[in-house]
Amino acid sequence: MSGTPPSAGGFVRRIGLFQATAINMSQMCGIGPFVTIPLMVAAFGGPQAVIGFVAGAILAFADGLIWAELGASLPDSGGSYVYLRQAFQYRTGRLMPFLFVWTAMLFIPLAMSTGVVGFVQYLGYLAPDLGKTSGDLIGLGIIALVILLLWRGIENIARITAVMWVVMIASVTLVIVAAATDFSPHLAFNYPSGSFEVTSSHFWIGFAGGLTIGIYDYLGYNTAAYMGAEIKDPGRTLPRSIIYSVLGIMVIYLLLQIGTLGVIDWQRMLDPNDIASSSVASAVLEKAWSKGAADVVTVLILVTAFASVFTGLLGGSRVPYDAARDKVFFRPYAKLHPQHRFPMLGLVTMGVVTAVGFMIGRHTDLTTLIQLLTTVMVIVQALAQILAVTVLRRRQPGLRRPYRMWLYPLPSLIALVGWLTIYGYADKNSPGRHPIEWSLAWVALGCVAFVLWARFEKVWPFGPREIREEYLDDHPGEPSVQTLPGG
Repeated sequence: MSGTPPSAGGFVRRIGLFQATAINMSQMCGIGPFVTIPLMVAAFGGPQAVIGFVAGAILAFADGLIWAELGASLPDSGGSYVYLRQAFQYRTGRLMPFLFVWTAMLFIPLAMSTGVVGFVQYLGYLAPDLGKTSGDLIGLGIIALVILLLWRGIENIARITAVMWVVMIASVTLVIVAAATDFSPHLAFNYPSGSFEVTSSHFWIGFAGGLTIGIYDYLGYNTAAYMGAEIKDPGRTLPRSIIYSVLGIMVIYLLLQIGTLGVIDWQRMLDPNDIASSSVASAVLEKAWSKGAADVVTVLILVTAFASVFTGLLGGSRVPYDAARDKVFFRPYAKLHPQHRFPMLGLVTMGVVTAVGFMIGRHTDLTTLIQLLTTVMVIVQALAQILAVTVLRRRQPGLRRPYRMWLYPLPSLIALVGWLTIYGYADKNSPGRHPIEWSLAWVALGCVAFVLWARFEKVWPFGPREIREEYLDDHPGEPSVQTLPGG
């Protein structure tokens, strides 16, 4: 592929379209919808909560088209790190890619920790007497097991992921089928008075909260893009895997949400003492079929939760590696395992942060964890990538683009409005938690870390600013490097 470097650093392109889509969908579905349906109902105050999943799908699709163009044009390991490095190097040197990696080291494992929280939550259905301490120890053990399984070559991991994808499809399909056999339109569409009063501020606050939960459930459509250096024919595979993943999961979520609301009275989901508030899918199976069937499907849901954590840490661990390899992050993260060729330190670090996030989620609440990870992600990744598409089209018009965003710039504008809505309403949806303040503090700390790191490495603003356009077609094989004065 002209203009696209081979898999640098020892990575091998072995992941095809099916496996890339499976990786995305396993990460997207995971435990998310099984634990957030009650949260979505609480945000909207009734079964009109389905609006949240529709809104989340629209935002995910629009943002997914941004990822598709960037991933197809810049197919290397690290995902957003590569895109931001190429787009923002002209004015701020290595600041933006450094900040992305800094924030990714927090928001990626925080997202994985919600999967572990959900795992322990559903395990409580099978073991009602499971205590707080026992649940904490089991969750930490699950994280350790994930790291152990990821401590191997990518060809083995791809096969494991495909198996987990099949289990994920089986679990959601069984819940959907069970709901269909006991579906009550009266329950599913029992809207309380004033549910659709769009002139009410209460509706829009609920909508913003629902959109946050909805996009959290869709997060993962970009997982394969983090592994761009390991994808076969990335110019075609990455865009298709993203689009197929979003569309497939959207259908699954809508069937799951509407089906669940047609079996379980939505008011039960608001009662913290009711099993429907913590293990709503198990409650659906128990009511529609039997306790035995609910137990079996709950086991499948646990495997699905495990798969989401597995695939998330698989893709996320590649982020600091690529940055460190390019001397844009701390150098120890550039080391690969000598035999299996995976980034060791990135995997271990994100595993530790996942464990910390899991403990926070267990001893506060899941909504707080979701708000924190989304606000941190919005600033340096979501909004920055929207701008990156436009910057790269202007700065690198000769960049090979196997896929170009449909209806550009409309998807960028839709994504911009969606992400700003989530960020702007974060504090209102989490009173007393201050996710916006925490996210800004983390970014500010990252800026301080960058200044210290840049001074040590003697790069901009303490040295010359290098412009590297290594993906351009007119520089095959060798990167275009311009050294500009600092300042």
